[in-house]
Amino acid sequence: MSTESVLDAAYWQQRYALGQTGWDAGAITPPLREYFSQLGPPDARRILIPGAGRAYEAEYLHRHGWPNVVVADVAPEPLQALQERVPDFPAGHLLLQDFFTLEPSPPYDLIVEQTFFCALDPALRPAYARQCAHLLRPGGTLMGLLFDTEFSQPGPPFGGTREEYRSYFAPYFEFKHFETATNSLKPRQGRELFICLTKR
Repeated sequence: MSTESVLDAAYWQQRYALGQTGWDAGAITPPLREYFSQLGPPDARRILIPGAGRAYEAEYLHRHGWPNVVVADVAPEPLQALQERVPDFPAGHLLLQDFFTLEPSPPYDLIVEQTFFCALDPALRPAYARQCAHLLRPGGTLMGLLFDTEFSQPGPPFGGTREEYRSYFAPYFEFKHFETATNSLKPRQGRELFICLTKR
């Protein structure tokens, strides 16, 4: 399946340039912060945040001592914004790259999903699940938030249902958590699915 889309680097760079960044919460969201707080002390685990945007999650993990956090985005503006906020974030961990071209060398222990899945052309969702599995080591974790709702306006963001999502991930992952998030930001309450999946 082709991963080409009109939602390309130029599209997203223009969204940033125009300030059309409604997905940007300006900080790490509560469900992810709570999950990270349960990871224990920092260690060498490799963590990938794809379609990271301004990557507040990466900033949070870095400031709490996690040394191997990698962010990827196709638009340069959000990566530059992270560099400006966190000057000591390793430049080699900032990947201006299409998620679908990343390689597991070495594989990742954790992939963090935060408003990337909903920004993709829905036709790419099966490829997204397959690529997450490709990038993770056996037993590795995919965690984060998916919108469990439909949007009245044309996307992105693109909505969906948990039943739909389950069909994409089931071939590759065991489902540890797959339920409505209890601590979403107020505008997203009741509309987010917290997922924590383990690669087979």
